[in-house]
Amino acid sequence: MVPVAVGAACAVGVGEPAWWRAVLALGVSLSMQVGVNYANDYSDGVRGTDDDRVGPVRLVASGMASPGAVRRAALLALGTAAVAGLVLAALTSWWLLAVGAAALVAAWGYTGGPRPYGYLGLGELFVFVFFGLVATSGTTFAVAERATGLSVLMGCAVGALACALLVVNNLRDIPTDSASGKRTLAVRVGDATTRRGFVALAVVPFALLVPAALDRPPVAIAAVAVVAALDPVRRVWRGDAGMTLVAALGATGRLQLAYGALAAVGLALGG
Repeated sequence: MVPVAVGAACAVGVGEPAWWRAVLALGVSLSMQVGVNYANDYSDGVRGTDDDRVGPVRLVASGMASPGAVRRAALLALGTAAVAGLVLAALTSWWLLAVGAAALVAAWGYTGGPRPYGYLGLGELFVFVFFGLVATSGTTFAVAERATGLSVLMGCAVGALACALLVVNNLRDIPTDSASGKRTLAVRVGDATTRRGFVALAVVPFALLVPAALDRPPVAIAAVAVVAALDPVRRVWRGDAGMTLVAALGATGRLQLAYGALAAVGLALGG
């Protein structure tokens, strides 16, 4: 939702935007997000990674749903994203099919398949690319049939916040992931470095507002969202761990929403 809103706002004043395409882009984005969550629940559950999970309940690991049911839900959501993406590609450029195919493979391959990249410490990289750069610039392209430097810049900002969500989640799970053999980036670099990385990811989006404001000054209004950054940064920096990091995860989600909403408003006003 956030990358679509920001990407659509970047399209304001660029060519002759077809705003109804943003609805299709939103459908792709939401379906992908739901599909990724179900796919992760399924793959981690059947591997036993979530057996001692600290945090929100997972369907397969808790026994609330069968692995088959969760797998079908993941495929349904990803299939919905594929259909919406196919329509979007037909209306804009068939090159989007390649991007969409890569996104679908990445969605399943995060924790699925023989060598899931989420277990190799590459989760943050893929989240940055697909839930930041691709989702934001892709929406701008879908709406205005042109990607812009501004959309790439804001895609980096959105991607950093998406990564921050994953980082705080993996920070919480370092003990259980280490025990189960899930070598996330947090497990590989350790607790202290992960905390510093989270703070950096929370700060980068605000630093990127400076060059973005040179193009569209009203986007600077997103700096107000720094208030929402104080709570998760404080919790992570002071050493919260385990279940106490669930609150930091929620606060990071609110930061992402606040930043995205304000940035979208500012971008639209300056277009």
